[in-house]
Amino acid sequence: MNAFAIASIVFALVVGGALLGVYLGKVLPEHHLSPDARDVIKVSMAMVATLAALVLGLLTASAKSSLDDKDAELRSMAEQIILLDRTMAEYGPETAEARIQLKQILVGRISSIWPEEDKGTVTPEAIGRGAGVESVLEKLLALSPKNDAQRWLQSTALQTTRDIQAGRWSFLEQLGSSIQWPFLVVVVFWLAVIFASFGLFAPRNASVSVALFIAALSVAGSIYLILEMDQPYGGLIKISSAPLRTALAELGG
Repeated sequence: MNAFAIASIVFALVVGGALLGVYLGKVLPEHHLSPDARDVIKVSMAMVATLAALVLGLLTASAKSSLDDKDAELRSMAEQIILLDRTMAEYGPETAEARIQLKQILVGRISSIWPEEDKGTVTPEAIGRGAGVESVLEKLLALSPKNDAQRWLQSTALQTTRDIQAGRWSFLEQLGSSIQWPFLVVVVFWLAVIFASFGLFAPRNASVSVALFIAALSVAGSIYLILEMDQPYGGLIKISSAPLRTALAELGG
């Protein structure tokens, strides 16, 4: 289920909570809505609202951290690819074939992960498919350094290749959601209860209805943004191929 569908469900539940409160306000006996009862309910709902705000804050921080980590991994991989190409170029013409291979691998990786980037389509599962830099690693191992400088450059290139391999699998491991779904379910329940309390005491007029509608839309929007940041592979917030495309433009193979 995508972020928009979940946010729509949250919106419906929150509005449903408000409507339930309106209904209860009509059918409950008068003594259940006495001034003392109102005070107790308001204090209780204030506590629930505080808890909901805290949990929403935790979910937002978790989703933002997940987004930043995924973006940082991609940028780090792009930097390492450029560094590997530069190191092989400094080694000498013996690495020309390996550099061409590196460029071909990067082109294939971009086209498989972002097949239709203009349409917002991202295929993160493609990270784990296809050839990696193993073929480049094999060519680097086959080199025969002639001096200390080439030996150092070969060693550096091999280490960078290993780092790119590790970055690829680290990025793949981060494809899962960082959100603890029980947190989300509980906070949505709290929000529905809070809106039920709003409907319970709110005057029955158009201004109040519009205010509750906008508040429910805002709450659902916050859930939508949290889910979008947590899985940034499509939709409104998504990881861009720009770092890898920049790296591709810098490759000289």
